[in-house]
Amino acid sequence: MAVSHDLAAALARVRERIERACARAGRDSDEIVLVAVSKAHPVEAVRAAYAAGLRVFGENYAQELAAKAAALEDLSEIRWRFIGHLQRNKIKLVERSRATVDTVDTVRLAEAISSRAAARNVTVELLLQVNVAGEAQKSGCAPEELSTLVEAVRALPSVDLRGLMTVAPHTADPDDARPTFAKLRELAAAHALPELSMGMTHDLEAAVQEGSTMLRIGTALFGPRPDVTR
Repeated sequence: MAVSHDLAAALARVRERIERACARAGRDSDEIVLVAVSKAHPVEAVRAAYAAGLRVFGENYAQELAAKAAALEDLSEIRWRFIGHLQRNKIKLVERSRATVDTVDTVRLAEAISSRAAARNVTVELLLQVNVAGEAQKSGCAPEELSTLVEAVRALPSVDLRGLMTVAPHTADPDDARPTFAKLRELAAAHALPELSMGMTHDLEAAVQEGSTMLRIGTALFGPRPDVTR
């Protein structure tokens, strides 16, 4: 399948936005990992993004991640991050891609990941998803539950807890997301966690202002997602 979307130009625009946001915040753009969210886009689009210079890709569905990782094994520098809600019975699909899991929100899920990783004698990098805004339709632990979750995950073998992840409410003004991002930053600092996965196409500037170290960008890179029935 041919890819008509100009990924190189789209990537240049996204990087320019990040550079401008970093300049305003007095930050170095090298501090920020750009995660290309390739959910629902074809393998050819990921190849084009890789050719344009991207190396880190985020997927929301375990089966889609496993299929893409298998199809793109020849891309030696590609790295995968799982950024969707993960069911315990789908962990084996995620592990095949050697992906990090950025959406751990329960001890039981962390234990299941740890158990499988220990059996394979590998270490899996994790982020904990926090539902900072308390939105009923979104996954993530409540902020007041985070300390207990952090303590439990840190006691597990074969996992490396690196940071926190959140999704801010979508509002007309992207700056409205800043309190959500600021709260996640405060929670991460309280638990000495270095990574902050926050900010997407709509609100990346606000996330940079509040200390994001990882931006999850899909639409601005790949264009609108294809209409896929699941």
